[in-house]
Amino acid sequence: MLFSKLLPREDNFFELFNQHARHTVEAAEAFVRLIRHYDDAALREKHSKEVDDAEHAADRITREVSRLLHKTFITPIDREQIHVLINTMDDVADLVQDTAQTMTLYDVRAITPEIERLADLNLKCCNCVRDAIALLAHVSQPDSAQAAIKTCEAIDQFESDADRVMRSAISKLFREQPDVRELIKLKAIYELLETITDRCEDIANQIEGVVLENS
Repeated sequence: MLFSKLLPREDNFFELFNQHARHTVEAAEAFVRLIRHYDDAALREKHSKEVDDAEHAADRITREVSRLLHKTFITPIDREQIHVLINTMDDVADLVQDTAQTMTLYDVRAITPEIERLADLNLKCCNCVRDAIALLAHVSQPDSAQAAIKTCEAIDQFESDADRVMRSAISKLFREQPDVRELIKLKAIYELLETITDRCEDIANQIEGVVLENS
């Protein structure tokens, strides 16, 4: 016991998680602004760059967490949990950027109500991830553990909502979209947007595991 107390310990992981989650929210917010101003080419480019900047900042945090894992003997939670959690969080930031870039590459002409709805659900999920991540350092306290679980349950609900929106959107495409090229484009965008909520649900599941092991 005395020996373990003398070993180097790194508790900065929680702050790095918090920073990453904030950058992901920034990316999701910028994406919402992008689609709201999609008809304005200058604003669309501006907000697309904001998405890129936020994703690059999140990437830097991911690399720092990886670096710390390699040099830290004792971690505040299980090493594998840290590895999986930060990489799944990074998947979310990557997917937001991928969606923005795909819309440009596919030359999507107009924003549908379904894209707006999915983007809104994505932002809500990212906000909940940020809130749940902020509680990780305090999950040994019953109130914080309970709050984290409730926030994860909200993420699960938003993911279910996004799944329903996507299924309805794709059904509508096949019934009403006569242009096959537009159908293919929009289907890909819908699926990317729904995958963001899937990854947020994965993060929620990992957070719930951390809470159960440490509360």
